[in-house]
Amino acid sequence: MGIKRRRHWGLAAAPLALALLAATGCDSDSTSDAGAKPSAEPSSTPVAQVCANPAAGPAKAPAGAVTVDPAVVGDLAAKTKSNPVNTTFWLRPGRHRLDPDRYAQVIPKKGNRYLGAPGAVLDGGKKNQYAFGGSARDVTIRHLTVQGFVAPHNEGVVNHDSADGWVIEHATIQNNSGAGLMAGARQQVRASCLRDNGQYGMNAYKGGGRITGLVIEGNEIVGNNTGDWERRREGCGCTGGIKFWAVNGADVRGNWVHDNRGTGLWADTNNNDFRIENNVIEANDGAALIYETSYNAVIRKNTIRRNNWVEGRREATAGDSFPFATVYVSESGGEPRVRARTDKIEVYRNVLENNWSGITLWENADRFCNSPANTSSGDCTLLVKDTDRCARPAIAKAPLYADCRWKTQRVDIHDNRFVLDKSVVKCTEKCDRMAVLANYGTYPDWSPYQGEKVAEAITHKQDNRWHDNVYLGPWKFVAQDTSRVIDFGEWQGERHRQDAGSTLDPRAGG
Repeated sequence: MGIKRRRHWGLAAAPLALALLAATGCDSDSTSDAGAKPSAEPSSTPVAQVCANPAAGPAKAPAGAVTVDPAVVGDLAAKTKSNPVNTTFWLRPGRHRLDPDRYAQVIPKKGNRYLGAPGAVLDGGKKNQYAFGGSARDVTIRHLTVQGFVAPHNEGVVNHDSADGWVIEHATIQNNSGAGLMAGARQQVRASCLRDNGQYGMNAYKGGGRITGLVIEGNEIVGNNTGDWERRREGCGCTGGIKFWAVNGADVRGNWVHDNRGTGLWADTNNNDFRIENNVIEANDGAALIYETSYNAVIRKNTIRRNNWVEGRREATAGDSFPFATVYVSESGGEPRVRARTDKIEVYRNVLENNWSGITLWENADRFCNSPANTSSGDCTLLVKDTDRCARPAIAKAPLYADCRWKTQRVDIHDNRFVLDKSVVKCTEKCDRMAVLANYGTYPDWSPYQGEKVAEAITHKQDNRWHDNVYLGPWKFVAQDTSRVIDFGEWQGERHRQDAGSTLDPRAGG
């Protein structure tokens, strides 16, 4: 956890269906509808407004449920301890409290279910660190508000210990420190409000293991990172709506991810097999989506608008020429040797409207296994089990020359609609970029990737391509390095051969 990150510098069910206002429209084939052209009309994708309209829980205790009394401090934890596995608990309306000890928490047993009546709130009172912890599997939390807990940095309030098989539905997790929610394997988070938490809405991290089969569906993820952690720990890479670490298989669909301080959705370090679809991602201070040092994803049918205005503008004002984008693919790509539902990163049928820049494909030539510039805490790629193998002289030859590096490769960007009106974004320059580039490799002195090798590879040799897109507005394109800012004609021309079949109307502004 707490992986430090550098963006570009070289050194270093029926009720549920009612709550899902954003239709999923899923299909099993990632390219089955890829041929459809994006509409030229403004998007009108509905959103999952679950924070303002939470679904009400049961007004009476279900048959066989244990009733929890808000007037008795610690009643929920005590009754959980004294009852067997697979017990259902019904929390009466009112403010439920734990004992006033920082480590007091509910430790569920396998298969426990926690149902909140209308108005049931579990409140940490800014004293308790955790609400629900322990290693019990298959726990369900529904219709409950959890608030006022003070989890430490990088830790979470609900499912603090990342147990497997938890289901969180119609819950409101708000106004907590740290992450509102952690994640374990096969966790399902549906129709819930993750709001105004200090660091993350959810931190999908499991110490000592990978998370598999994660479902995030129909949630509203808003206002998180109230602690502004990127300013407090510069370069920490530890903020946003949701952060994913080493997740193998995730479906992120039909969510409304908005107004988070920092990135909306951020997959960082050896994630694989993601489907990010039918979401509305808007008005986040940073990028809508970062997919970093990870593999194999389908990103489709999302509405992405007004993101990255704060962070993009800040970097441009500081004189940084890097194309900070609203969709940022960093050292990530398709890899057929890593099993997934796709063997590439496919970005299609999305609508991007008035964000600070568009899509950047980036690869840091100095960031590889065993390099001091690898900010991912010593992790290696999924293709090399022993990091120490990535050393000279072996790293300079096949297969390690390719396998020791997270490569931005096999990225297919097509049938999207990119709209930019600078009068809406309130910018004059550096907000209009689409880019594929790398830095000049310099570090460490034994690196086999020095010079322009990686920049040349990502730009021309790793099967990264744009095609059949619609552009409205004054777009520019960056190829190979930050100094090469080119127009649409050169982008499509003999050297780069990008955006075949795409159209550009420089007069249109959205």
